[in-house]
Amino acid sequence: MAEKKPKVQKEPGKIRQLWQVYKLTAKADKNFVLAGVLAFIAPLAIGTLAIVLFFTDSLLTVFLWSITTVLFALLLSLSVLSRRAERAAFMRIAGQPGAVAAVINSTLKRGYSTSEMPVAVDPKSKDAVYRTVGKAGVVLIAEGSSSRVKQLIEDEKRKVSRAIPGITIPVVWVNQDPASTQLYALTKTIYKLKRTLTRAEISVVNKRLAGLGLNIPIPKGIDPNRIRPGRRM
Repeated sequence: MAEKKPKVQKEPGKIRQLWQVYKLTAKADKNFVLAGVLAFIAPLAIGTLAIVLFFTDSLLTVFLWSITTVLFALLLSLSVLSRRAERAAFMRIAGQPGAVAAVINSTLKRGYSTSEMPVAVDPKSKDAVYRTVGKAGVVLIAEGSSSRVKQLIEDEKRKVSRAIPGITIPVVWVNQDPASTQLYALTKTIYKLKRTLTRAEISVVNKRLAGLGLNIPIPKGIDPNRIRPGRRM
């Protein structure tokens, strides 16, 4: 008898994926649906009022403005829902190791270069420091308890200052403390930092930092001088 081939599980379709995102977001954000409805109704009501007051002289004009109003209301509603869904997703992973990497790699784009790998890690607490370079200089992002990660930040600031004297090194703290930056607001906080570098200077800074390496400890029992690449099968 011929052996039965194992069934390959199909990935959920687009509609099912959207429904899953909706359920997860609505569970985390109680005002998710209300925000979307208001974002649709408000511009629709304003557009309708404007049409009644100023554009009733022609049926074609009324039709075109009606279509424009509905499309604008729909786009605004989708934009609001998308932002709140993203925020809810970031809130779910807040406090987990590597959460900062997930945010800066998916949302931090405009003029900033970064890596999903931290530049320094505490092997015991899993606290980490991430580095991104952009218009605000060399931005260090501390992930973890402020008291524990403080020394990692100071060490990284000294390392960067030696490589690039006079460079601006702002620090953003991301943890559960009320005074720190919340994970969902990380990208917005970085974009608001004062501009100190031009595009040409950013390129030069990136090249200098490329040779610094990462301050990530090697697990005990491993001799780095004896590490060899694995054999190919």
